[in-house]
Amino acid sequence: MSVLILHHRGTLAAHAYDRWLADYEGDVLLLASKEHLGWVGEELPTGETGYSHMEALDDYEVGGVLEARVLDLARRYGVSRLFTCQEHDLERAAQLREILGLPGQTFSSALPFRNKLLMKETVQAAGIEVAAHRGVECAGDLVSFAREHGFPVVVKPRDGAGSIGVTVLRSREELDAFVADRLDVYGPLQSNLMVEAFVPGAMCHVDGLVVDGRVALAWPSQYLFTLASFKELRGGRHDVTLDRDDPLARRLLDFTDRVLDALPCPRDFTFHAEVFHTPDDRLVLCEIACRTGGAQTRGVIKTIFGAELNECWVRAEAGLPLPIDIGPERPEPVKMTGQLLLSRRPGKVVDLPGEPPFPWVEEYKISVERGEVMRVSRYSADVMCCFLVSGPDRATCQSRLQELEDWFLDGLVLEELEEPPEDEAPAAPGDEAPAVPEDEAPAVPEASRSRS
Repeated sequence: MSVLILHHRGTLAAHAYDRWLADYEGDVLLLASKEHLGWVGEELPTGETGYSHMEALDDYEVGGVLEARVLDLARRYGVSRLFTCQEHDLERAAQLREILGLPGQTFSSALPFRNKLLMKETVQAAGIEVAAHRGVECAGDLVSFAREHGFPVVVKPRDGAGSIGVTVLRSREELDAFVADRLDVYGPLQSNLMVEAFVPGAMCHVDGLVVDGRVALAWPSQYLFTLASFKELRGGRHDVTLDRDDPLARRLLDFTDRVLDALPCPRDFTFHAEVFHTPDDRLVLCEIACRTGGAQTRGVIKTIFGAELNECWVRAEAGLPLPIDIGPERPEPVKMTGQLLLSRRPGKVVDLPGEPPFPWVEEYKISVERGEVMRVSRYSADVMCCFLVSGPDRATCQSRLQELEDWFLDGLVLEELEEPPEDEAPAAPGDEAPAVPEDEAPAVPEASRSRS
C-alpha cells in the first residue's frame, strides 16, 4: 500500500507531501520534473525524508517517460493511490488511475475541468449562465463570431492556466493583426483555441475544499484588477475576500454549488471558480478548476479558516483524517484577507525595501534580489513580490493593500536598461496555479516570511 505523488511544477518546499502524510502507514513515493525544479532553484531533498522513493525525471512532460516510471513503481511498491495537485497533470493522473485500477478522479471527470469549451457546454446545459462562446477551428470562426457578438471578444486556449494565451481583441483591426501574426489553432489532433464574448463587470472567485463529495469549506473573493492585464499592469494586483455579511458572498457560494452539481466531480478535491458579477447584477461563470487556486490562495484559506488546502486534499485522497475539524455546517471566516502581487517590470534591481513594518502582514515573499535583471512577467504568477494581509473587514484590507503597495514601490529602485532582457525560460504557467508565486520564482529565503 503506497501513495505515488506526481509533482510537475512549483517548489517542493511549498508542498511538504512527506510531512503531510507522515502518519500514512504505507510508502510515500515522489516523481518530480527535473526541468521545473531547476527553474525554481531546487533539487530533490537530501538526508532523512519521509519518502520511500524520490526521483526527478528528465522529459517529464513528453515521450511517455512519466507513464513508464509510474507503471514500474506501481509494480514495485503496490501503489494504491495516485495523487497530483497540479492542473497540467490532472488528465494524465486520471488515465494512469484507470490503467492501474486505482480510486480517484477519472478521465471523464478531469476533462470538463481542463477543456473550457466542454466545461461551458456542460454547465450551460444545466441552466448556468456562461458567456457566448465557440470553438475556433479556423480564422473564419473568429471573424464570424465577432460579427455576430461584436467587440471585444476574448480568445484563449481551451486548456490554459495562469492567463497564458488570453487575448482580448477590441476591434476588427486587432482581430486582423491577431489572425495574421498569432493565430495558431492546429495542434497534433485538433484546434486548441476558443473564443467568447467579453463580459463586463467585476471578476470574483470562490475557493474551497470538497471532502467525501461535500463542500467542506469555501469563500469568495474579488479581483480588483483585470486578469489578462498582468504583463502591462504596473500598479498592484489587489484581491480581497468578501465580508461575511455581504449578500454577494452568499450568492456566489450558492452559484458555485450549482456549478459543482453540474460537473462530474471527484470525491475529494479543491476548486477555484471564477465568476463575473455584471453591472446588471447577474452571475456568469468564467471557468472553474479542479485544483487549488494560484497566487496566495492557499495563504488566504489558511488565514481565514486555518486550513492548508493541499494538505487537506492529499490527506483526504489518502483516506487520512483531516488536520482541521469538518462539521456539518460550513465554517465562517475568522477574519478577512487581501493579497497584493506586483508583476515584474524591465530593469535592473538596484535596491529593495526591507521587512514590511506592518503587523497585519500575514505572509510575504520577495522573489527578486538586488542586482537582478528583470523582464516582463511571462505569466500571471510570475511576480516580483506577493503579500497577504488581514483585517476585520474588506474595506480595511483594501486600505492596507494600498498602503503596502505604496511602501514597497517607494523602496524599489530600478535602473532602466537600453535593451530589454531576454527570457531565461519558456513561458510556462504555474497552477497554481497550486500555484502560489513562490512555486514559480526562484526562492529568496531571506525575503520570505509567514506569520501564524
